[in-house]
Amino acid sequence: MIYWNPDPDLIVIPLINHPIKWYGFFFVIGFLFGYYYVQNDFKKYTNNPLKLTDKLLWYILAGTIIGARLGHVLFYEPLSYLKHPLEILKIWNGGLASHGGTVGVALALWLFVHNNKKEYPGLTFLKVLDIVCIPTALVAFFIRLGNFFNQEIIGTPTDLPWAVIFGSPFDGSSIVPRHPSQLYEGLAYLATFFFLLYLKRKNLKPGALIGWFFTLVFTSRFFIEYTKEIQPAPIDQSILQMGQWLSLPFILLGLFLIFRRDTRTN
Repeated sequence: MIYWNPDPDLIVIPLINHPIKWYGFFFVIGFLFGYYYVQNDFKKYTNNPLKLTDKLLWYILAGTIIGARLGHVLFYEPLSYLKHPLEILKIWNGGLASHGGTVGVALALWLFVHNNKKEYPGLTFLKVLDIVCIPTALVAFFIRLGNFFNQEIIGTPTDLPWAVIFGSPFDGSSIVPRHPSQLYEGLAYLATFFFLLYLKRKNLKPGALIGWFFTLVFTSRFFIEYTKEIQPAPIDQSILQMGQWLSLPFILLGLFLIFRRDTRTN
């Protein structure tokens, strides 16, 4: 078994004594990759892909942070934040939900397309989703690496030979061998990334790539939830956990996008 207790700080900036967290480092690495990937794809739609990508970046950042924060507030701790609404703004204290982030990014991308449709009429909502979903899978992989370094979203106890003993669990859980659920999820997202790259070479209908993304990401999330410690939520989780309930609509939407009729004209 592996004992895991890294320093959550990657480095501490001299003079100002400000730490750079592993989580933030991985988050930025993922976004940088996504930025350059999307910029390359935007060359099909504009002679100035840098300008268009810069615009998109702000929409995605806002959608990610606002959506993930509100997702956590609404899905996991609504009563607590209702009593202390100003706590919603303190995102540095933790509390981001990936399902909320997904909804937030989707809404942000819709606004992006709507606000730029006159200048870029060929850039439809489904096409933007297809472009963005591929680097998003890799970003999700890096985020789960950050969770692993932060020792958060830990797994349930197990005696499997690859179990990890987290030395300082973020939530104060007992120090026992556990499933490295963050790595399970991260590897699933990494596999999804490479599969989407493969599918991109096919002549798929608009929306098919994001359909595969939703189906693969949230199906893997659904089953990996069984290896995670249950997060407190305002619903009965005796049958399914909150994360599993929230994954089901995305799986169904993904299957619909994959198998819906291709309406393109030749």
